[in-house]
Amino acid sequence: MTWDFDPNAHDVFLLRQKWTLVINRYYFSLPGADGKEGQVFAFVEQKRFKFKEDIRFFTDETKSVEVMRIKARQRFDPRATYDVTGPDGEVIGKIQKAFGKSLLRSTYLLHDPTETRTVEARERSLPVALFRRLVGFLPYVGNYADWLPIPYHFDFRYGGQVIGRHTREKWKLTDHYTIDMTPDTEHVLDRRLVLAAAVGMDALQAR
Repeated sequence: MTWDFDPNAHDVFLLRQKWTLVINRYYFSLPGADGKEGQVFAFVEQKRFKFKEDIRFFTDETKSVEVMRIKARQRFDPRATYDVTGPDGEVIGKIQKAFGKSLLRSTYLLHDPTETRTVEARERSLPVALFRRLVGFLPYVGNYADWLPIPYHFDFRYGGQVIGRHTREKWKLTDHYTIDMTPDTEHVLDRRLVLAAAVGMDALQAR
């Protein structure tokens, strides 16, 4: 069986997280005419507390057809690099955390397979990023920081231009995101790498 869905034929995606104590589950869908979630086209499962990340993407919850994976090259590396590959080993790209920039606001570098194109995914608002970090250090409150309605938005930037937006919906108990790549008219980013980054920026943030 193969994946009969082509992410590169679309520009807007919805991502919903389902949280449990030991496993994060993610569901991708396209927005319907009403803007709400349509049929799920990809399911992702991430086990918490693993020493080395290996996140698998499947067509659905049966997990019978794997379509993509994110795998860490190193353990406990603040500048960790994550390879994104297809089920046959095809290199889709890589995700790399920009450690220095992330001290102020979370920043990831997305590389294409040849590393000739690099897109920066960066938290949209510096004041909000700093506030979120401050809350995380507060006694008692820090343990519940991820449950607070603090925006967690990213912009995809290439050549100084915003080519996509990753926006967290407000007032949701679990994470719901809209990923809008409409400005990327030249398809600088493979949409499969966009989906991988959307999960990675949540899961790898230990959220």
